[in-house]
Amino acid sequence: MPDHQLAHATFHVMGDSLVPTFWTDYFGVKPDTAIVKGEYFVTPSGRTSRMPGRSGLWGVRSETFVLSDTLEPHLRYLTDRLNLTRPGLRELLERERVKARFWCYWRNATGDRVPDVPDDIRAILELLGGVIEIDEYR
Repeated sequence: MPDHQLAHATFHVMGDSLVPTFWTDYFGVKPDTAIVKGEYFVTPSGRTSRMPGRSGLWGVRSETFVLSDTLEPHLRYLTDRLNLTRPGLRELLERERVKARFWCYWRNATGDRVPDVPDDIRAILELLGGVIEIDEYR
């Protein structure tokens, strides 16, 4: 495997009204990213942002927990860790006026790799009213 994984995923809850501590308590997981709209935040490099957040964002990554160059293990890890199939999550997202998504990193320098997003994972996000975004890099 190269020094840099060819795939990883992040689960985000996002929206202008998002309160990161609410989602940390709800999922019982410390986020890798927590941004409150209008407030300065800590960037991935550990520095304070130069601009306040344009929107609220709460996110958990798979990259440091899953060693795989395919998406499926990353998506399954996040789905299980956050228990995304729990009853009432879609209603809670709607009530809090936020959206859910999987953001996926997909390195495809050769152009012959196809992202592997299982149908059951797609169905889970669809039930939550969320989306799966794949950011492909060549």
